[in-house]
Amino acid sequence: MSSSVTGFSRRKLLLGTAAVGVAATTTAMVFGRGPLAAGHVQGSNPLKIPPLDLGKIENNTRVYDLDIQHGKTEFFGGLQTPTMGINGSYLGPVLRMRENEDIRINVTNSINEDATLHWHGFNLPAIADGGPHQVIRPGATWSPQFKVVEKASTMWYHSHLMGKTAEHVWAGLAGMIIVDDEQSQTLDLPNTYGVDDLPIALQDRRFLQDGTMPYAPSMHDNMMGMTGDTPMVNGTIGAYFETTTSLVRLRLLNASNGTIYSMGFSDGRFFKKIATDGGLLAAPVDVQLISMGPGERAEIIVDLSDGKNVTLTHFVRLSQSEVSPEFSFLELRPSPNSTMSKPISNTLATLPALMAETAQNTRRFDLDMRGMMGMGMGGGFTINGEQMDMKVINHTIKKDSVEIWEIRNLSRMAHPFHIHNTQFRILDRDGRPPEPHEDGLKDTVLVLPGRSARILISFKHYTDEKVPYMYHCHILEHEDAGMMGQFTVV
Repeated sequence: MSSSVTGFSRRKLLLGTAAVGVAATTTAMVFGRGPLAAGHVQGSNPLKIPPLDLGKIENNTRVYDLDIQHGKTEFFGGLQTPTMGINGSYLGPVLRMRENEDIRINVTNSINEDATLHWHGFNLPAIADGGPHQVIRPGATWSPQFKVVEKASTMWYHSHLMGKTAEHVWAGLAGMIIVDDEQSQTLDLPNTYGVDDLPIALQDRRFLQDGTMPYAPSMHDNMMGMTGDTPMVNGTIGAYFETTTSLVRLRLLNASNGTIYSMGFSDGRFFKKIATDGGLLAAPVDVQLISMGPGERAEIIVDLSDGKNVTLTHFVRLSQSEVSPEFSFLELRPSPNSTMSKPISNTLATLPALMAETAQNTRRFDLDMRGMMGMGMGGGFTINGEQMDMKVINHTIKKDSVEIWEIRNLSRMAHPFHIHNTQFRILDRDGRPPEPHEDGLKDTVLVLPGRSARILISFKHYTDEKVPYMYHCHILEHEDAGMMGQFTVV
């Protein structure tokens, strides 16, 4: 087998994935100047901006046409990498829609195996969810329909085929979604797509000398989650973007299989976090670093009025107050003639107070990895001591009920816990209230080893006694190996 194109230390990468944890730093830290991971030249390729798909209006319904397909992608000059994509060779278009719209998405499977597409972050009917139960056979078209009940937010879509989610996402079956609403468009936030409002899908991959990036996980990969030594943004390696405005909005998505990113800028500058997974925060929060597990999103605004080039970077913590660069993702290059952006409002959205006393029930979810040494692909990953069984409904929830879910991580590594068909709020972490940067709508919560998180969750839109939704770890190898369960809303 050919050797890897890049030789970045896997040990350092794995240390880096959990080193910063879930905190966003709001006090000044020391940002080291160590070498960035690269077997490529940073800032050598213009950032690819995915096509913006607005759909078409048919009978008061916004309709999108998506095609899951094989392709070849040139990540490195002169090398064609076999990939999968949606309406293209790798990844998919950014779908744009509005709150309260009725939408239909026609998904055609043009590959020679089963596929699915899951609409991550949406409240929607179980039959439209795109999870393991909504399989699209080769040559078939699946057309889910639902109303957009979400506020302005950054969502995404990706493969969710039972046992093959990790392989399909690694190959490229994922894309982003932007939801708009009336309130957000009165805030003067940067919102010109591809100019001052950028989709940023963060991934890391491993390549062989011939340019291929085969999905061939070792036992260690299955245990820790598949990680790579080559960072990319929207499928661009060594990306740069020439900005023309003083403020730039980055819609960050951790679309990796298993890497937990700690994102900041190469010079340690503060930036404003304005949104979590499911929408805007009540007010902008000034931070230097944010941690993002696979599946999580964050919208940030960076001020480039100083005219200096700066690089969006994944860092590893060296001490309580010092971090070092690990991955260089995207260099921002301000134009000397940049337009001054309007100032950001101090108030973004109205979020209700967190009231645990409104919950009618409490459920506990224990995440564990037992018997990992010497095990094969299928064992050891459990929730409440059980592995995923397509025939077993683990929980039945009454519509319109409010519940507390306590997620406890009994293992030695962090797990991003994702729940379908909801946007929840974090009540506390180990008894402490959430930091301001996490005090918004979420569908994925990163729980560190030996720690716990309580969330306030409700299911108020849809019922289906037979078709379930999923909850699972969003490290895709863990999900595929059984760290997943099912619930119905009745």
